[in-house]
Amino acid sequence: MSRIKYYYDPKSCKYERYTRSTWDVTISILGLISLSSIMAIAGVMIFHHYFDSPKELSLKNENKELMLYYKLLEEEVNTIDEMVADLQERDDNLYRVIFESEPIPSTVRKAGFGGNERYKNIIQKGLKKEKMILSVMEKVDQLKRKLYVQSVSYDELSETALNKEEYWASIPAIQPIHNEELNNLASGFGIRLHPILKVRKMHTGIDFSAPKGTPIYATGDGVIDLIQTEFGGYGKNIIIDHGFGFTTRYAHMNDFNVKKGQKVKRGDCIGYVGNTGSSTAPHVHYEIIKDGVHVNPVHYFFKDLDPLEYDRILELASKENQSLS
Repeated sequence: MSRIKYYYDPKSCKYERYTRSTWDVTISILGLISLSSIMAIAGVMIFHHYFDSPKELSLKNENKELMLYYKLLEEEVNTIDEMVADLQERDDNLYRVIFESEPIPSTVRKAGFGGNERYKNIIQKGLKKEKMILSVMEKVDQLKRKLYVQSVSYDELSETALNKEEYWASIPAIQPIHNEELNNLASGFGIRLHPILKVRKMHTGIDFSAPKGTPIYATGDGVIDLIQTEFGGYGKNIIIDHGFGFTTRYAHMNDFNVKKGQKVKRGDCIGYVGNTGSSTAPHVHYEIIKDGVHVNPVHYFFKDLDPLEYDRILELASKENQSLS
């Protein structure tokens, strides 16, 4: 029950009952509503200042998760970067040393991608975590660059390795006939007494004596470049082009077992020992020509001889005896 209010009226000299006008009631109500609204707004602001709404709480948890994943991602990027650095180290100081290739300059490995223009779209968005995002993207781009350079390096090394494999297979590195006892080497490379002219003359190859019909083998991979028959000189002879500046000649043969242009592998039978041309006994005259110059074939017999056998054949080849052709 509301209290009844009175006021003193000087005119009537007595207390009169106070009656509120409609305007007073309206003002009171509006004041109450305003005060209530202000207090409600203040309460909500205070509540939101100290307490999170369910949506804000969800977003904050999501941000924490994202930051955790970012840290994990950054650690993974750093780990991969260390692995790439290890690959680069082995590439420059092991693989390229083995294949006699120059190391890749550090300026090439660390070359950039063109500055901040690359990240223009991200910068324009004005993201709160812009620095963090740009940092990761720059690291990823650097890794992509390093991996690209390393991939190109491995392609080069792979090609070099294949060339090296082809090179070692092509070198004339065995004797042209079976000579297990080392008894077939009849005359070495150098100045020798010519069997017909009876004068000291340069002997441009090595003579291996063997019975007529003994198989003659290609001493390295190559292509049959020449098959010819001379009535004097080399008689029936074959020239193999091994590539890499190497060619070999097999002379005084009795018969051929290959055709011109045919590819041969080291150890393939290309013909048979004979006594054709300027020859005094069945044998094969064997030459190695490197970059157009005759070289001593005995220096290339490293594939089918052990060190003691090699020393022995060097000794036999050094004797200044009479050649067979």
